[in-house]
Amino acid sequence: MQHDLTLRVLRLDPRAALPAYQSDLAAGLDLSACLPRGEFENESVTLTPRRILRIPCGIAVAIPPGFEGQVRPRSGLATKHGVTIPNAPGTVDADYRGEMFVALINLGPEPYVVRHGARIAQLVIAPVARAAVVEAESLAATPRGAGGFGSTGGH
Repeated sequence: MQHDLTLRVLRLDPRAALPAYQSDLAAGLDLSACLPRGEFENESVTLTPRRILRIPCGIAVAIPPGFEGQVRPRSGLATKHGVTIPNAPGTVDADYRGEMFVALINLGPEPYVVRHGARIAQLVIAPVARAAVVEAESLAATPRGAGGFGSTGGH
């Protein structure tokens, strides 16, 4: 499969897993937990219900200019265990060079154990459009107008 862009990855911990696509047509690269030795008992951490933790990935990335990284939940963790990302999708800007972390929240009824090396999220590289901001004295009218949340119908 041909790659149109390059994601440069710096391994900050030699035990960190590089982001990886799990199939030829996958949209997201899986991100894995890199739990530092000594900081987490048995290289795992328990995410109790309603708790939010920042899980280190042990890597830094250089996203190409004109793109962003969208950190999204893994569907299996969300549907089977209620473990998701509270700020989904989280954004990684092209100029960020620090360690990647994933904020996880447990919305399920049972504690969930995150182990070192576990795939915890996915990273989608997406183009970014930058808009010119212009102050206006008025805006063009539309049929929707100022209708907000739920104003377009649905139940």
